[in-house]
Amino acid sequence: MLRIILGSLLCLVAVWTMAHEATATSKEMTHQGKGEKRMKLGVFSISLAVKDIAKSRAFYEKLGFRVFAGNQDKKWLIMQNETTTIGLFQGIFDKNILTFNPGWDHKCATLAEFDDVREIQRSLKEAGLTLTTEADEKGKGPASLTLVDPDGNQVLLDQHVDSPKK
Repeated sequence: MLRIILGSLLCLVAVWTMAHEATATSKEMTHQGKGEKRMKLGVFSISLAVKDIAKSRAFYEKLGFRVFAGNQDKKWLIMQNETTTIGLFQGIFDKNILTFNPGWDHKCATLAEFDDVREIQRSLKEAGLTLTTEADEKGKGPASLTLVDPDGNQVLLDQHVDSPKK
C-alpha cells in the first residue's frame, strides 16, 4: 500500500513539475519577445555537400522533393517539398551549410519588408559574433555573410535582392 501511495505522490510531483516548467518557459518566451526586435533572416534551407548529385537527387525525389532550380550538369540543384528547401551541391563546398535568404519567401519571391543582410550583419557584430565573411556595408543590392556556430556548422546569409530601404 505504501508503494502505491509513494508512486502516486511521485506521479503528482512529476506532473506538477512539468506544468510549472511549461508555465515558466511560456513566461520566459513571452518576456523575451517584449521590446526585443528579432532578425528577419528570410527563407531557410540546408545546402548539402553531396558526393554524387544524381544519386542524391534520386534519393530526395523518393522523399517527395522536386527540382525547383539549378543545373545538374553544373553539379547543383535546389529541391523542394512543400515549403522545405534543400540544395544539393557536388564539389562546390566541403561541408553542409545552413542557409538563410533575407528578402525571399520559400518560392524565391521578393518580400515587401525584410531585414537587409547589412542590418543583420551589424546586429550580429553588436551581439559579439565573429563573421568569417562580410557583406559590403556600402552596398544596397545582393550580398552575403558567413559565420560558424559553436559546433562548427557553417551559416550563410545570402541575399539575392536589393534592400527594401531606399
